[in-house]
Amino acid sequence: MLDPVRADVMSDVRHGFFTRQGGVSDGIYASLNGGLGSRDVPDSVASNRDLIRAHLEAKALITVPQIHSAVAHTVSGPWSGSPPEGDALVTSTPGLAIAVLVADCTPVLFCDPEHGVIGAAHAGWKGALTGVLETTVSAMEAIGASRDTIVAAAGPTISQRAYEVGPEFVERFVDDDVDNARFFAGGQGDRAMFDLPLFVLERLRATGIASASWTGHCTYSDPARFYSYRRSCHAGEADYGRLVASIVL
Repeated sequence: MLDPVRADVMSDVRHGFFTRQGGVSDGIYASLNGGLGSRDVPDSVASNRDLIRAHLEAKALITVPQIHSAVAHTVSGPWSGSPPEGDALVTSTPGLAIAVLVADCTPVLFCDPEHGVIGAAHAGWKGALTGVLETTVSAMEAIGASRDTIVAAAGPTISQRAYEVGPEFVERFVDDDVDNARFFAGGQGDRAMFDLPLFVLERLRATGIASASWTGHCTYSDPARFYSYRRSCHAGEADYGRLVASIVL
């Protein structure tokens, strides 16, 4: 049975940060793998995505090939051909579930219930640093949303205690803004621990939206519920599943 994590701030909107439970995939992909780019059996992935679509009572589930960019697309229906690359989707079309895929990166769902506009963004460190959250909010505004009525929820993601990075990573963030040093804590030797969810929340709050919150779930630390790219690398696994975060009007 599907049992997605839900955000209290979006209690009146159909949405979910889906866990890895309740699907048909097996092995390292067990069981609700939504990743078309994984090496899982394609029919299994398609079945999993249909289970998610049905759970949300949506007409279609829309995703894009993700490239860790700041590109956001506005959609009004299923793609007529190959979907464009990008890392965020927005829509004002009822019944259309927009979704992003993650396995440690931060999924962010947006909703402006007053104006009937929703968004979904894939915010890894690179996308968050280069502006995917800001472009998502701007794309929502372009189709009728207002910043002061947009709420955002960040879902299960890798937490600071599990996200060790090297000095060159820290340098890149501090070069962008010296205040970014506050998102790092000391690690072993020259390593540091990066607080991705806090960085995402601070970027969201800086856009001027009504509210931004995190569900508090760490993907790395809960293998029973979540896929994790970093955990799969540490375990020497050949591939990993992808979690789906989706919202529908």
